[in-house]
Amino acid sequence: MTRLGSLSLLWKVLLSTSVLITTLLVLTAWLVQNYLVRNASLMLEDEVSASLHAYESLWEARAERLKAVSRILSRSAAVRAAFGTADQATIRDTAEELWDSVAPRGTLFFVTSPDGRVLASLGEATRLQADYELPPALPVEAAASRFPNQATGFLVNNGRLYQMVFTPVYVASGQGSALLNVLVAGFEVDAELAAELKRSTGSDFVFLSHGRVVASTLPASARLFSTHPEGSEGRAASPQVHIDGMDYSQLVKPLSDIAGSPAGELRILQSFEGAQQRIRSLGFEILTIWFFAVLVGLAATYLLARRIVEPVKALDLAASEIAKGNYDAQVPITSFDELGRLARTFNSMCASIRQAREELIRHERIATVGRLSTSIIHDLRNPLAAIYGGAEMLVDANLSSSQVRRLADSIYQSSRRILAMLQELADATRGRAQSDGRRQEVCRLRDVVLAASDALADAAAVRGVSVHCEISEQIELPLDRPSMERVFQNLIGNAIEAMPGGGSVAVRADRVDHSTLISVEDTGPGIPEEVKPHLFEPFASAGKRNGMGLGLALSRQTVIDHGGDLSVRSSSSHGTTFVVRLPLDANRGAA
Repeated sequence: MTRLGSLSLLWKVLLSTSVLITTLLVLTAWLVQNYLVRNASLMLEDEVSASLHAYESLWEARAERLKAVSRILSRSAAVRAAFGTADQATIRDTAEELWDSVAPRGTLFFVTSPDGRVLASLGEATRLQADYELPPALPVEAAASRFPNQATGFLVNNGRLYQMVFTPVYVASGQGSALLNVLVAGFEVDAELAAELKRSTGSDFVFLSHGRVVASTLPASARLFSTHPEGSEGRAASPQVHIDGMDYSQLVKPLSDIAGSPAGELRILQSFEGAQQRIRSLGFEILTIWFFAVLVGLAATYLLARRIVEPVKALDLAASEIAKGNYDAQVPITSFDELGRLARTFNSMCASIRQAREELIRHERIATVGRLSTSIIHDLRNPLAAIYGGAEMLVDANLSSSQVRRLADSIYQSSRRILAMLQELADATRGRAQSDGRRQEVCRLRDVVLAASDALADAAAVRGVSVHCEISEQIELPLDRPSMERVFQNLIGNAIEAMPGGGSVAVRADRVDHSTLISVEDTGPGIPEEVKPHLFEPFASAGKRNGMGLGLALSRQTVIDHGGDLSVRSSSSHGTTFVVRLPLDANRGAA
């Protein structure tokens, strides 16, 4: 039996309930978590896409503003006149006055010749050209294919990234319009610009050029993207990236220069931190719900299980009492449901068993009286007939002294047989009460057996049976001597009676462990197999001419009262051996 099988029914119900609740909540938590993770990924992708649209709108707004400012300057008569002088100081002074009034702060402005040579710079362009060594010529020729329209694109210089707008300035000539100068306006893509984009969209922005970070809102992105430039050099970027212990969903947008060639890329990232925090918070809430659900479930199950288990326990106790023979046990009826009906049925069953048992005992008593009466009548008929016949002859006939002596002896023997049967019957009716009241004493076993065989010497001589006692004089046992003498008289007498044609009886004793085994072996015809199962039952007198069939039953009970047992080994064709087992110690036998 497993350890689980030894638990009470209540504990089995409680454990089953807790396991079921835990399994359901774990499965629910797993499904909810997977659902949330999928939804979080989709939401982050949507947020990144929305950030891209916001970036594009903001970027286009900046570009349109630069285009508008450039168009204003290109169409100004004063600027055109200044451009016509080809004097850098005149161009710079004229454009600067107008530029400061219309251009946003931090905007770059250059005036170039049609071949891209820088003629003048205004605003931040002057400082950047000095500090970062902007090239003396800008890629105007790359934008010329789009003239007279304005052209936009990114410019990379010394690891810095710029967005530029190229606006051509034309003058009338004899052959039509001629390109006079090109206005180049733009702004630098830096950390401030990236921070502004993050404030507008809520996403992180990383601008890269040739695998190097030029602007970012992530402090660890420079190290990460410089060592793992995914998406550059023709490789596709992963939709998710792990940065400094945090997962991000990312969207990559390529950046092109004026000629349409790759100038870098923009990565828009949305952190999983918020989603993961929500998932962790949900996990904690589910764990709390599980804890209280288990407590409530176990409490409810305990109360419900007790209502079910208590009647079952009462039924179990009552069944135990029934197994012990107490048919008066009753199960309390506490409900009218299935358990109540079971209790009523059980009580009715006990009452039926009790009535059937009482009826059986009554019939058994009647049958016992009948068997006893039949046995008494049968066994007393012959000796009474001999007494009656002998007495009648003594009264009616004139007999010689020898005939009278013979009749008197027959009457005496018949009377002795009647007394022996009555004593046997009295012993059977008194049962163990008389045996329990007697005191055991240490006896020499050989003397007890010899006393029993001497009482049967005449009967053995008449049948030609020799009785041999092969027991050592050193064997001594605590015995109730009179009752044990009757046991051996019964066993030796049965052996003599079973051998009418003569034979031998041998009585031996051996010590085995803490017991003494006494065997009474004869050379008679043996006991039939059909008789053996009933041999020690009262009134079992198959094959016996005299007696009431109580001898072996009383003998076995006497041996049991001494703490031993009586058994038989017999062949159906030759010889029978009765074995008496007696303990060496009276206390051991009583235990």
